Amino acid sequence: MGDVTIKVRDSGPYLVKGPITLTDADGNLYEITGENVALCRCGGSQTKPFCDGTHKTSGFSATERAGVRV
Repeated sequence: MGDVTIKVRDSGPYLVKGPITLTDADGNLYEITGENVALCRCGGSQTKPFCDGTHKTSGFSATERAGVRV
């Protein structure tokens, strides 16, 4: 299995790159085509858990940054 990376986008989705398995709360698998997926974090997507671009018009704002490691 290859490496997986998750990038937090300013006021946008989580971009997941690499081979993943995504399940719902009951353990049912989501069908994912390809190795890249954008996961909603604004809560407004009509295709949750996937991003449909709603964050662009919903007023969602988030600019988290990783803390400094010591």
